[in-house]
Amino acid sequence: MTLAQICLLVACLLPIATAALAKSGGVGKRRRDGGFDNHQPRAWLARQQGWQARANAAQANGWEALPVFAAGLFVAHQHQAAQATVDALALGFVAARLAYVGLYVADRATLRSLVWTAGLGASVALFFVR
Repeated sequence: MTLAQICLLVACLLPIATAALAKSGGVGKRRRDGGFDNHQPRAWLARQQGWQARANAAQANGWEALPVFAAGLFVAHQHQAAQATVDALALGFVAARLAYVGLYVADRATLRSLVWTAGLGASVALFFVR
């Protein structure tokens, strides 16, 4: 398994981890006291505010970013691009996504947008490496 493939697995799991972060504020509380509602998890998440709402938004964005990254990896491998370059871009994407989640939860909007752009750039660059 290449480093880029490991990064793809991490990118697939990251939105799940971010969803867990969003839900973590409701763990240990009863549903009637505002705790996490596994019967209606999306409705419960939609009512959250602050960092939990931002973590949920970061989760949604993680799913949105994943197809472009995966497609970029597939194209790069199809073109038999230099593995070191593919690995570096994949690591850059994952690093950007991790930073993105942290910045989103911390409510650092401008820096978050810059990091999002870097992650998108890494994904797009995968389409053009040889």
